[in-house]
Amino acid sequence: MKIVFMGTPVFSVPCLASLTEAGHEVAGVFTQPDKPKNRGHKMQMTPVKEFAVEKNIPVYQPLSLRKGDDAEKSLEILKQINPDCIVVVAYGQILPKAILDLPKYGCINVHASLLPMYRGAAPIQRCIIDGVTESGVTTMYMAEGLDTGDMILKEAVSVSEKMTASELHDMLAQTGAKLITETLKRLEAGTATRTPQSDENTCYAQMISKEDCRINFADSAKNVYNMIRGLSASPCAFTFLGDKRLKVYFAEPADGEYDFPAGTVVNTQNFTVVCGDRKAVKFTDIQLEGGKRINVNEFLRGRKIEENTVLG
Repeated sequence: MKIVFMGTPVFSVPCLASLTEAGHEVAGVFTQPDKPKNRGHKMQMTPVKEFAVEKNIPVYQPLSLRKGDDAEKSLEILKQINPDCIVVVAYGQILPKAILDLPKYGCINVHASLLPMYRGAAPIQRCIIDGVTESGVTTMYMAEGLDTGDMILKEAVSVSEKMTASELHDMLAQTGAKLITETLKRLEAGTATRTPQSDENTCYAQMISKEDCRINFADSAKNVYNMIRGLSASPCAFTFLGDKRLKVYFAEPADGEYDFPAGTVVNTQNFTVVCGDRKAVKFTDIQLEGGKRINVNEFLRGRKIEENTVLG
């Protein structure tokens, strides 16, 4: 099958790799424009572009597929390629109807949730934050709505109580790679089913903002713990120790109950912090502004925290 692949981050790469390994003709890759990164502001290719360049696949990086010269040029390129199918995995742009209607087999999306739950930009982080015990991947026909198209295949995975968003991300990326190859097999064979999504039992996984990452210790210890693992390792939960930002990569639920204000460090030997329900979390993996990411025990050997310090 002749395919155009649209994707941008690390999550997309296993799907692209699986398509090339399965023998499909990937005739072009669309990905977001290169961006400056880190202190040197050196332009950096997207992970999908890096893979495509390595495999000598033509790469296109339009600013927009919906308006302007880039949109017109992109539509013409796609018409010239005339793909049987467009596969979209975390591309980061909304496709216009003219592109959705172009391929013979349609535009197929790989989404990191069990739709119709967790439509939107941040399904992996949001499901961990919500404390769910099951996630998965769905392939679907793309429609003009956001993640609302008819579903083709689903595969569920279990989410343990200690799993971080990064761990779930890697698991779902591999699941998606397996699912997209099976989906294309069924499309070619004419056996792919279409299951409409219900709008009744759904939720929206809104993009994570900076403010979403600030720990609210007035919440329950369970919710704080889920938030920390749901944002690990990126974009990462944070609080303030004095006037310095403190990133918290991981924590554990702590034993006992404490009659202290939320946010108080109640054990300075292992960085235990009380939450709004009088229960607590114990930080295990942190990074203080200006320093490196380290284990809490190592951090506390080099820095004393005063009793009853309140994080904010």
